[in-house]
Amino acid sequence: MALLRCDFFSDVLALSTSMTVILPQQTTAQIGMTGRDAVGDPPVLYLLHGLSDDDTSWLRRTSVERYAAALGLAVVMPQVHRSFYTDEAHGSRYWTFLSEELPALVSRFFRVSQERRDTFVAGLSMGGYGALKWALRQPERFAAAASMSGALDLAALQEIVELRDDVDDRVFGGRSVAGTPEDLFWLIDRLDATGAPALSVSCGTEDPLVESNRRCVSALAARGIAVDSNFSPGEHEWGYWDREIERVLRWLPLRSTDLESGGSAGRTG
Repeated sequence: MALLRCDFFSDVLALSTSMTVILPQQTTAQIGMTGRDAVGDPPVLYLLHGLSDDDTSWLRRTSVERYAAALGLAVVMPQVHRSFYTDEAHGSRYWTFLSEELPALVSRFFRVSQERRDTFVAGLSMGGYGALKWALRQPERFAAAASMSGALDLAALQEIVELRDDVDDRVFGGRSVAGTPEDLFWLIDRLDATGAPALSVSCGTEDPLVESNRRCVSALAARGIAVDSNFSPGEHEWGYWDREIERVLRWLPLRSTDLESGGSAGRTG
């Protein structure tokens, strides 16, 4: 794999920002890991970080580079700070950055597939919310989307737990997200099941967010939307997310014919 830290200027945010990118590379002499290229432009996974993290966190705290190496998969990890992947009420337009500017810049900077069948999104915690929101609001863009320990019921979180004042006021202007395009349950109610991407929702059974994740799975099922769900022992921590990102990468509907060596093997080494 090739690893890049890309610092660039965002016109949407009106500031300099960054993304960490893993690009596939065919290797044969690398000890303990086999790199693989895709045939043609490689598929791409947008991998989103959590509330207290940044674009380097997935790489620093999991083995995502090693897990992705055998898949011929590009991984794009953008920086969005504590924005909930939202156009902030008193801040920057992070939803517009994520959903419009970032994919355009990625296609300009890197050789990756632009086809829906080769485009995926996933994330943890705040990033799990961002991944599902992106997939539900723009289902035509993604073949699959996965949330790990996602903060999926923001309306309930605001009422019961209350987001820290700086986040709630700055991002949402102190208003409830219930019944708005920031509300995943509102989006689920309006999603055309026939055009939905493949969806995965997972959460550790010892995670405080597990019940809201179960409610999200139930809401999807009630709409006739298939969802891969995984509720297994685990807390809201990186050991769980390391295991889950490996599972999610195996779950992605990668086209085996796109791989130089055939198949879509998971972890190697």
